Amino acid sequence: MTDSQDTGTAPTAADEAPAEAPAAPAATAADEAPAAPVEGNPVAPAPAGARTAADVVTPEVAARLTRGVVGGGGRTANHTPFTGEKLADLPESTPEDVATAFERARAAQERWARVPVKQRAAVLLRFHDLVLRRQAEVLDLIQLETGKARLHAHEEVQAVTVTARHYGRKAHAYLKPKARTGVVPTLTKVTELRQPRGVVGQIAPWNYPFELSVGDALPAFVAGNAVVMKPDTETALTALWAREQLIEAGLPEDVWQVVLGEGPVVGPAVVEHADYVSFTGSTRTGREVAQGAAARLVGVSLELGGKNAMLVLQDADVEKAASGAVRGCFSSAGQLCISIERLYVHESIADDFLQRFAARTKAMRLGNSLAYGADMGSLVGERQLETVTRHVEEAVAKGAELVAGGRPRPDIGPLFYEPTILDGVQAPMAVCGEETFGPVVSIYRFSDEDEAVALANATPYGLNSSVWTKDGRRGRAIAARLRTGTVNVNESYAAGYGSVQAPMGGMGDSGLGRRHGSEGILKYTEAQTVAQQRLMPLAPSFGMTDEKYAQFMTRSLRAMKAFRLR
Repeated sequence: MTDSQDTGTAPTAADEAPAEAPAAPAATAADEAPAAPVEGNPVAPAPAGARTAADVVTPEVAARLTRGVVGGGGRTANHTPFTGEKLADLPESTPEDVATAFERARAAQERWARVPVKQRAAVLLRFHDLVLRRQAEVLDLIQLETGKARLHAHEEVQAVTVTARHYGRKAHAYLKPKARTGVVPTLTKVTELRQPRGVVGQIAPWNYPFELSVGDALPAFVAGNAVVMKPDTETALTALWAREQLIEAGLPEDVWQVVLGEGPVVGPAVVEHADYVSFTGSTRTGREVAQGAAARLVGVSLELGGKNAMLVLQDADVEKAASGAVRGCFSSAGQLCISIERLYVHESIADDFLQRFAARTKAMRLGNSLAYGADMGSLVGERQLETVTRHVEEAVAKGAELVAGGRPRPDIGPLFYEPTILDGVQAPMAVCGEETFGPVVSIYRFSDEDEAVALANATPYGLNSSVWTKDGRRGRAIAARLRTGTVNVNESYAAGYGSVQAPMGGMGDSGLGRRHGSEGILKYTEAQTVAQQRLMPLAPSFGMTDEKYAQFMTRSLRAMKAFRLR
């Protein structure tokens, strides 16, 4: 994932709501803009209504949500990518405020850890219901803060509620004391306990501000930890809305502290005080976070960049693969850590696939409305637009063919860019190896599967990959050869990511640690072994000489092997 505006240590990031009603565009700039370029992607029609950013983020809403920010002697603001207009004035925390947040969190964590696991888990289940009931509120905030299409915003609602349900139901099983075989069975009783780490420092990114904030914090909370979170300033309202709902669901207010500010200022302070660090962002910033945590001998989990590949095998259903490629490449305008940026297609079906894929891509509707109907939204900031533009223009200048897209769409909004397909990409074009983190994909042809696997693995990244084939067994065999943390067969990313009983994370430069499943909650705990020795010590006793004791232990060890004890 590329750097956000202020995610890390280097420059980068309640009443029930009424049923969701048709919404007007978040901004009306497109109404007076010039017509779309000839042959350009169509614009999703704006539904009737008059809701705007100012209607959603009122001063009252902003004041209510930002009460959860620690400090605030300084002021900052966030903006909507749809138009560039300011959404809200926000408090800005200092390193001293971060220290205060950790002090509050530590005091609250000690009390929270004494709450039985089942009661902590019940908070997650109540939160699950609140989110689904009030999803219209958070969908508006996600769209306004990220510029993504509403359906892509709803993916975050799905991901968060699935995670809440999973850990709400399974946390007790993950965390309960477990009996282990002692050094001498019956004589040594061993129990493995899971103790919370304390206060988790979390630095969350802008691209999935709901899922990658509260979604990552839920297992930490249910494991008995407190969290001090620094969300990206531009998407802070979404995280603060999540905090409000979780507190209503029963989480003690001080257990979740939020600080806001510039990444290079506030990020290191979070790392400096944390008992464990959770970071999602760029590989470059992730290395700095890891170094800071290592200096203090605290654990860290990192989900970082990716240059994810999709393999379309010779026997794939071309139509389904083309449809899957659209989802995989252009969800959230390609600003998804696990989205596809490299497409490897068998040469025998490449032309057919490309024709279908290009047709679907050119038909995608772009839009800036707070409503369903658009297939893709906006990029989040100038830095993303600059990277996308540079990668595409350089590739075309060096001989790549522009199959679809390849241009900004200021007629819709300042940061819109058409979904783009490039053919004929090769090194040293930047788009060939660098993460673009935008709606750009390069297509390559291969002749045999060994070649495809080698090409897919020819990157320092290893986050996600995708394999398309009619033969499930064949697809799984190819998947096992790919060096990525998740591999989806006949899906682009959602099957792996949404299966929350299984771990998700990266290999290589894509990070350390995993979210989801047992690993996603146990990383927020310290394993503690309690061993009780009974009847006799592990030493000569009952008048045994040293030699007799050694002989006794030798016979015991042989017997334990014979009885297949582990």
